[in-house]
Amino acid sequence: MILRVGIGLVLVVVAVIVALLAERRRKTTNAPIRDTYPVPRQLHRSDFPRPEAPWLVALFSSRTCDSCASMRDKVLALESPEVAACDLEFSEARALHERYEISGVPMVVLADHEGVVRRSFVGPVTATDLWAAVAAVRADAP
Repeated sequence: MILRVGIGLVLVVVAVIVALLAERRRKTTNAPIRDTYPVPRQLHRSDFPRPEAPWLVALFSSRTCDSCASMRDKVLALESPEVAACDLEFSEARALHERYEISGVPMVVLADHEGVVRRSFVGPVTATDLWAAVAAVRADAP
């Protein structure tokens, strides 16, 4: 009788362990798909126009991207003595897309004079939000 209880207890423990392992495997295989694109945190300002400008707004774009054209106009409108603005279209700036591992366009990065990316956007953004981001990072600068 004690032997049967012992065997039954062992079987219950083994069943619980198998169930826990199966649940762990199920959670691992059903992990959510990554829905963000990596954004560079540091740029080499010498890779971009006007490296002496205190700020850089760079648009990584592609001719095959429907929303890139409207972003190009918004970014280039930011050009000023304090802000260098540029459009880095994939076929014309492929080396930079590869160097900074750009995998999603349109991508806008706002970097300071040292190339530290202070703000970024992946996907289309309104002109208001873009201008507000530039104003905010400039206001926060030492």
